[in-house]
Amino acid sequence: MSPSPTAEPGGRSSTSIALPNSAAALALAGPAEATLRQLEALTGASLVLRGLDLWIAARPNQLQRATALVEMLRPLWDQGQAISPVDLQTALQALDTDRTEEHRALGQHVLARSQSGQLLRPRTLRQKAYVEAMEHHDLTLALGPAGTGKTFLATVLAVRMLNERRVQRLILTRPAVEAGERLGFLPGDLQQKVDPYLRPLYDALHALLGAERTTALLEKGVIEVAPLAYMRGRTLADAFVILDEAQNTTSAQMRMVLTRLGENSRMVVTGDPTQLDLPPGVTSGLSEAADVLEGVEGVAICRLSAADVVRHPLVQRLVTAYAQRDAGREPGGRRPAPTRPAPRRP
Repeated sequence: MSPSPTAEPGGRSSTSIALPNSAAALALAGPAEATLRQLEALTGASLVLRGLDLWIAARPNQLQRATALVEMLRPLWDQGQAISPVDLQTALQALDTDRTEEHRALGQHVLARSQSGQLLRPRTLRQKAYVEAMEHHDLTLALGPAGTGKTFLATVLAVRMLNERRVQRLILTRPAVEAGERLGFLPGDLQQKVDPYLRPLYDALHALLGAERTTALLEKGVIEVAPLAYMRGRTLADAFVILDEAQNTTSAQMRMVLTRLGENSRMVVTGDPTQLDLPPGVTSGLSEAADVLEGVEGVAICRLSAADVVRHPLVQRLVTAYAQRDAGREPGGRRPAPTRPAPRRP
């Protein structure tokens, strides 16, 4: 609990928040107190750490806003978890739109703990809606730019359901389409040839389970990581299926994989329609499925945006800049200068 604000000269007031331990203080301060400086920039308040007490000084309205923002971040710093710029922006947006209750539920929605001890949870309100959709629907389509956690959150939920014995196996697949470059002939057997395409899925499994346990489960067949071509003719029962990079599926491939769903199974289809590697003129199976399956019972369609990017802060700005370009605007939000029409011939 924060003590009552104390009046200071110049119409400013101050209050303090007691922190439970040094880990919480370090998490709230951030590297070189970067998080405190970001909080100051967002609220106009002055924040100073004195031992295990955080002192906040500002004009009354700013003080109330800064205190509320720090309290909304409590689920993170209270457990010594790092606070990212995305966490700050999400909390601020929830505060400004009167969605503090939703944000409080967001902080309590822990899915798992990584091998490094980090608590894994949705970081934005749209990510939370995405996780809830996967929990309550047999088929979920997630469309959004790179870095929005589409594949990672699906893998976290899949591993949790496997550990809870709600499914018997995990099947992770993606089309083997090269991203604008030719890799040529790769050495090794068929599995080794397709492994480079499936590396992002392995990375997510290693973060959750560790390399040794991932390898053991792969050898036992409990986890299967395979190219999309392996899915034809199969019935995927008692499984959590993740189709990644689905924007690179054709209409026929998408229909094929969706109809593989068997009894007591769940499927999540993820992709970024702006990163299409199909030949010109070929319709993306993901975009088509999002239109065709809209409103179908048992199907959830989630659309994430640049505001949900949880990678390096620059990635969010890059995604926004390219989106503006694609919408016919320059990166700064300006529309390109109109071209001057050619003079008419007499």
